[in-house]
Amino acid sequence: MRRRCGSGSEGYLLTLLSPPSMLQFIRLSDTSDPAAAYALVTHHWKIPHPNLVVSVVGGEGEMRVRAWLKDVLRKGLVKAAQSTGAWIMTGGLQAGVGRHVGEAVRDHTTASTNPSTHVVAMGIAPWGIVDHRILPAFHSFSPFLFPAIKGSFPARSPRTVPVSPFCPLDANHSVFFLVDDGTQGRAGGEASFRARLERFLAQQKVGAGGESFSSPIYTYCRVSDAVHASIPCLLLAGSGGAADCLAGLIEETQPGESLKALAIKKMQGKFPDDELEDLAEEVGSRKQTLFLFLCELPRTLGIKANIKERRSSEATCYLDELRLAVAWNRVDIASTELFRGDILWEPSLLVEPMRDALLGDRPALVRLFVENGLDISQFLTWKELERLYKGAPEVSLLRQLLQRRQVASPEPCLPSDHLLLEQFPSDYHLPQVAHILSELLGDICAPFYAGLHPTGHKGTKGLLPNEDSVYLSECSPNPWTDLFIWAVLLNRREMAMYFWEMAPDAVAGALAAARMLRELSHLETEAEEEAAMKDLAMRVFGECYRNSEMRSYKLLIRRSYLWGGATVLQLAHQADARLFFAHDGVQSLLTQNWWGEMHRSTPVWKLLLTFFCPPLIFTKLITFRGVHPSPFHSLPSPSNLESSSSTSRQFWLRRWHQFWVAPVTAFLGNVVMYLLFLFLFSYVLLLDFDPPPPKGPSGSEIALYIWVFTLVCEEVRQGCFVGSQPLPQRVRHYFLDTWNQLDITALLLFMLGVACRLFPQSYESGRTILCLDFMIFTLRLIHIFAVNKQLGPKMIIVGRMMKDVFHFLFFLGVWLVAYGVTTEGLLVPHDRRLPWIFRRVFYRPYLQIFGQIPLDEIDAALISASNCTYDPVAILMENANPCTNTYANWLVLILLVIFLLIANILLLNLLIAMFSYTFSKVQGNSDIYWKSQRYNLILEYHSRPALAPPFILISHLHLFFKRHIRKVQSSKGCHFCECCEDIMGNLLAVFSLLSLPLSILLCVLTTIHLVGHRSILRRLRWAGAGGGGWRQPFCGVGCSWQRTYLALRQLCVRILCSRTIGQRLELLILKYP
Repeated sequence: MRRRCGSGSEGYLLTLLSPPSMLQFIRLSDTSDPAAAYALVTHHWKIPHPNLVVSVVGGEGEMRVRAWLKDVLRKGLVKAAQSTGAWIMTGGLQAGVGRHVGEAVRDHTTASTNPSTHVVAMGIAPWGIVDHRILPAFHSFSPFLFPAIKGSFPARSPRTVPVSPFCPLDANHSVFFLVDDGTQGRAGGEASFRARLERFLAQQKVGAGGESFSSPIYTYCRVSDAVHASIPCLLLAGSGGAADCLAGLIEETQPGESLKALAIKKMQGKFPDDELEDLAEEVGSRKQTLFLFLCELPRTLGIKANIKERRSSEATCYLDELRLAVAWNRVDIASTELFRGDILWEPSLLVEPMRDALLGDRPALVRLFVENGLDISQFLTWKELERLYKGAPEVSLLRQLLQRRQVASPEPCLPSDHLLLEQFPSDYHLPQVAHILSELLGDICAPFYAGLHPTGHKGTKGLLPNEDSVYLSECSPNPWTDLFIWAVLLNRREMAMYFWEMAPDAVAGALAAARMLRELSHLETEAEEEAAMKDLAMRVFGECYRNSEMRSYKLLIRRSYLWGGATVLQLAHQADARLFFAHDGVQSLLTQNWWGEMHRSTPVWKLLLTFFCPPLIFTKLITFRGVHPSPFHSLPSPSNLESSSSTSRQFWLRRWHQFWVAPVTAFLGNVVMYLLFLFLFSYVLLLDFDPPPPKGPSGSEIALYIWVFTLVCEEVRQGCFVGSQPLPQRVRHYFLDTWNQLDITALLLFMLGVACRLFPQSYESGRTILCLDFMIFTLRLIHIFAVNKQLGPKMIIVGRMMKDVFHFLFFLGVWLVAYGVTTEGLLVPHDRRLPWIFRRVFYRPYLQIFGQIPLDEIDAALISASNCTYDPVAILMENANPCTNTYANWLVLILLVIFLLIANILLLNLLIAMFSYTFSKVQGNSDIYWKSQRYNLILEYHSRPALAPPFILISHLHLFFKRHIRKVQSSKGCHFCECCEDIMGNLLAVFSLLSLPLSILLCVLTTIHLVGHRSILRRLRWAGAGGGGWRQPFCGVGCSWQRTYLALRQLCVRILCSRTIGQRLELLILKYP
């Protein structure tokens, strides 16, 4: 009986399961427009757009499904849908495969805590066989029970036993399409609408797949409809029914063999005879859209794809297979079937799969695409990089940081042609990423992506219009580094490791990543990844140090153009890489720079003697290291000519300069003069502190004022004129140091004390402040111990023990206050003098801990008779001492015993145990902490002037005249920061971009040495920037050079594949500087 019911209703089903859930459904006609249904699901119900549509066909009437097939559905299909953002379409009934798919989705939803991995199970069921008992009349439920529900009515869905021919809906599905074709009790009424919906989804640039499980004609019709719509179908062989029939037909068909005879032989009795010929024609003409999955063992959980070999070598014929392999993360299929060598893949065809692999976190596929012809320098444009940042997952920390930095733009965002990005309409640009990187990397690196667009101005913070085609098509000059930063910000470890291997500057890159992860760890736990990056940096540098010490030093101080001009030492300091600083190579470089040009075995007494008697510099008392030739001295360059002219300077000027610019000389000078300053300060306070003017101050006190003024000038220089960052950043960096804070405190207290002592009314206050200030100046001497190898680590232990003392004082203070207030109330209840009360509550119990117990004030038997009173007024006027209350004196003695027992035995032993634990814990790592702090000390004295206060004022005047009048740059920076500006330095940067093997580098160096022409360098730069092919930059050099280059490049393929790019850069510097 055909009776077409009214359709177009939508609403929610309220299930009576535990827990209850709301299911969305719509009742529609079999002729309804699938576009309207798709718009309802995505826009009205807010269900995300699919990246892949998996349509499970068949099995609706098969109540028992094989156990291994259940595992495939649970652990294969749903897991793949979770990772790809797919829709799973079934019949939606509590029967056969549909029920098991629903149970698999339910189990996944229960176990998953991430809302972004929600799996959408969509049921398309015929209205004529749905058990109508779950859809009561409209008036059966009060509308007030569901006031917030949109739609025609809410319906309750009980879990009932299906009664043939009707079947209830499966409550584990999320969305239902109830298709009404006007029939009752007949299956297949939804087939036409389902086929049109799948055809519509296939046109929306989403993947579509199907799996077949049963054998009726209905299943074959569904496969036929999908084949006509060019929708790929996946046949699960071994599941029975029509899937096994079609799988056997496809598997046994040989190229050129007639399908009709084979179809009659294989499917005789399973399909009507009049349908067999049509079946053979369909399979033969559309065989490229049918894919076979073989389950070799019944309980095997993995599914091995078997894509039939095609005769065509055109890559365009395999785009759907490649897209499916990326969606399912099947690198084995892609490598063995699609990239086996007979398919010619153009790089342009791999752009979209590469983007999907990056956004889907498929590092193995990314590596496969790069190894098979994808040019990453041409792929990663600024537009593509913005797409990657826009495609960050909704729950990722990077997305939250971008939303904080999002700046409203008046230009509407252009729609993206990439389906994943439609879910993220936020308009993110690279200058916003630049703000995040500047916060994570600090002030040592130049900002990334900040000045990409010339029209960007301060008001818009450099944001770029979407229609700027020049900007969008411009390629990134450092694609591997940009991808590495993107992967680190998304915390994709495997992807970041691959990009780190391919990017130049491996040591600097690992330390920069550790710095970013260290800052991100305050918002999200990334401790393991941070430690792994630090370990990578140390291991790579260790390999470089074992090859060549001198050239590994150059690696530490060389400015990295990829990381904003920062050096490896600066990045390690920002990342707090203590183990990296503890490496023997880093410490050897620090020791070498600490001694300057002097030999590191020079005794300290020789330095002191030469410091007080400068003419000894020109004798053989101090041994200087020999002048080593420059690492780039082997090839002619203008810098070599300058170095040869500098060696002709007079001997005494060079020796004078070598002695006074050494950091160890500046350190000893500052120590000696600081001790003299403390001696002068103590002399003024104790022996020569005259009354206020006009009688004072004395001459020695005025000399002290001048000395402190030079100290102030030096602190101003350190805070405002050291470094290349803007002034606010320099000041902020200066105040972050604890010793600088101590210096500022001492100087401010000195100024306050001097201001007070100049006036008679505040003379004593000024003297008191200066006495306290002297103590702070003396504590500054502790900083001197940091340079000593024996005392330096002990400072770390003392600092940790100070923190233990503060924790201990909390327990001691609680017990001390409890005992002090109790005994004060029992012994002297009539005293109202607050100073004496505080003295007896806090000070007396504190002295009792150290054995000073006044028994004549506590024990009634020892209290002597004296002139005392109980009158509070007399006590307050201090006419007589308060009398001790002897009532309950026994309780006071008991409290004294308990107090001494807990304070002297329990708490003090607790403090000793805390100190012992801290010592044993820190002792093993104190050497590592000290070595990392030693870098700060050496860097501080390396940047200080040669003369110490008060003579440092002469150095300040000399520096001002030299920097601002003569415009001469400082020569001290070359020890910790070196820029390779000559021809070889530029070659290092160029070859780091080209990633050339070592043998090719040797050939290029030899050619440049022989030809000696800078046009070669310009061509190399152009090639490294991505302009033109490999052969074009060398066209003007000569055919012989070009052939030699290409031959060497082919011979070094194995070296290029077996050694990472980052390590090759370090070995470039080591072997061929």
